[in-house]
Amino acid sequence: MTARHRPVRTCIGCGQKRPKDELFRFVAADGGVNHEPVSEGRAAYTCRRLSCFERAVAHNAFSRTLKVSVRVDRELSRLYT
Repeated sequence: MTARHRPVRTCIGCGQKRPKDELFRFVAADGGVNHEPVSEGRAAYTCRRLSCFERAVAHNAFSRTLKVSVRVDRELSRLYT
């Protein structure tokens, strides 16, 4: 019996590699960032820790990873509680 492959992504906050289903997924939309678990397009991922989200915001990692200038609504931090 073969084990199923789990896609791995890198957290833009801490840089750790984790299975995709253990991370939050964000996509650029209308000049901002939306939490979209399933949608098309380039995505940025963070661990499910608030510190990773805050670090990504502080270091402009969303814009750099998504390759477009975006604003990040601090209300997205509610996902981490």
